[in-house]
Amino acid sequence: MSTSSVQSPEVTGSPGPRLGLILAACCLGSFLTVFDSSVLNVAIPAIDKALHFTPTTLHWVVNAFLIPACGFLLLAGRLNDLFGHRRVFLIGTAIFTLSSLIAGLANSAGVLIAARGFQGMGAAILAPATLTVLTRSFTDPVGRAKAFGIWSGAGGTAGAVAVVVGGLITEWFGWRWVMLINVPFGLLLIWLIMKAVEEYKAADADTKIDVPGAVSVTLGIGALVFAIAESDAFGWGSARVLIALIVAVASFVFFVYDQAKLATHPLVPLSIFRVREISASNFSIFALGAGMIPAIFFYTLLMQQVLGYSPSQAGYGYLPLSFGIFVGAAGVGGFIPKVGPKATTVAGFLIGSLGLLWLSTAGVGSSFWGTLFGATAVFGIGTGVVLTSLNMVGTSGVSEDQKGLASGLIHTTQGLGNSIGLVILVAVSASAILGSVAPDGTAPPAVLADGYQAAFLGTVVAYVLGIVAAFGLPKFNAADFSHGHGAESAEPPSAATDDERSKVGAVA
Repeated sequence: MSTSSVQSPEVTGSPGPRLGLILAACCLGSFLTVFDSSVLNVAIPAIDKALHFTPTTLHWVVNAFLIPACGFLLLAGRLNDLFGHRRVFLIGTAIFTLSSLIAGLANSAGVLIAARGFQGMGAAILAPATLTVLTRSFTDPVGRAKAFGIWSGAGGTAGAVAVVVGGLITEWFGWRWVMLINVPFGLLLIWLIMKAVEEYKAADADTKIDVPGAVSVTLGIGALVFAIAESDAFGWGSARVLIALIVAVASFVFFVYDQAKLATHPLVPLSIFRVREISASNFSIFALGAGMIPAIFFYTLLMQQVLGYSPSQAGYGYLPLSFGIFVGAAGVGGFIPKVGPKATTVAGFLIGSLGLLWLSTAGVGSSFWGTLFGATAVFGIGTGVVLTSLNMVGTSGVSEDQKGLASGLIHTTQGLGNSIGLVILVAVSASAILGSVAPDGTAPPAVLADGYQAAFLGTVVAYVLGIVAAFGLPKFNAADFSHGHGAESAEPPSAATDDERSKVGAVA
């Protein structure tokens, strides 16, 4: 049976009247998970000095978070459907907050790495819950689009804001507060969830989890991210990377076989990929991740290694990008129900591509106001538009009992795009620089600029591939889009009540 034709199951509870608090909770949760994946990068030298890491263990400050944050996303998304969105939202937030406290108080490298691992797990549980709750709570098409825009803007700007805030906190208060700042916000988020979010539990909530499928897909994603992360330090030919890749491939092969042949209640019913909304949006957001995160990475290097910006100046250099993402994400909400997600997504990718193409011209003589400001603002606006559109369409076209699964898929796909795109474009940049590297490993700024320009052109290619994938999105009308049915659905959705419309309009 096609996933899009499955009737929505009964749910426990219904969207409460506190839509403003629900939106605040979802935005804060999304912001915290993205913020925490980036904020610690600025503080790594101070952490190294304080806790005496070795050269072979320092990278685990980042990777200990990254691997579980990607690996558990798909399972966490399905847990939302089976055990209740509110419950999973609370559990993820509690794990994230407690582990942030332990990380901030860590007195050894081992404790910090372990705490970062649990932070990543908490983030993986928390991230899809924010999207699932948002999708389930906002039913009016215009209000939903605006809410998604604000939510996407909060998450999209978090990474850029983290660079600025992380540097300031480390300089003024010390590296521990980069972790401890999560604690009061985590407690606030727990309060918001308990105050505003009601439980939504699918009718098949008693269905047992497909344990072999859950273990294999989590192991596969974790092993793949581990291999990508370790390749930077040890190379693709190292034993640890090759073994991780073999484990990843074997796990994915078993997972697909389990879902198709073995599982009575599969974790990811393969029929879900026959829904155009799901398949096309996941291809598109993979391309978005493959271009967006590498662009941010190389923009940092461009500012500091080519243009000579200090860390604080580089942080401020992200403000146009942050502002652009928020404007694009929040401003597009009113257009999506009118023109549809296909046209919106294609337009966003086109705008973002122009910004990246402009950024690829930056070199030694470039100025902030002459090149960087406009290029990053345009890139940010286009990216914000795409984030809002794809997150909306990526959770539509499925029944209510699969909203969490769709949320986990969209987060997982973007995370894999981030990792794979960065590895590929680092290699592209390195190949352009390699012939001019001095014996001591350094290269002149002009040579570095050539390598970074090649990488930015690679991000343009990723966005163009996103455009191609976006043409696979079906056309939606506002009513279909708000009720999770694609254009192919023959069942007319029921109209939202006037009371629902007034509540959503007042919030969004």
